[in-house]
Amino acid sequence: MNNAKLINIGFGNIVPANRIVAVVSPESAPIKRFIQDGRDEGKLIDATYGRRTRAVIITDSDHIILSSIQPETVANRIIAKDNDIYHNEIEIDDIDDENNS
Repeated sequence: MNNAKLINIGFGNIVPANRIVAVVSPESAPIKRFIQDGRDEGKLIDATYGRRTRAVIITDSDHIILSSIQPETVANRIIAKDNDIYHNEIEIDDIDDENNS
């Protein structure tokens, strides 16, 4: 089974869930400096389409992704994907058990 979980971060942009380290709000001064450092290093991806940045997604490759959806929404989408895959694995296991009986 393919374990790639893709999360929609708005406007059809997606990121692999397993690469996300943190999802934070852009309001604090340290996060604003972090965003500026990412911009200077060429590791900033702006996926806001000109809208207000509401979530900052930090990946394991030190890329910083700006999104216009709330951090809670991104987190809920990650949790929902985890639950979907968990339920799908159970269903597939149940089917395999029924076929082997």
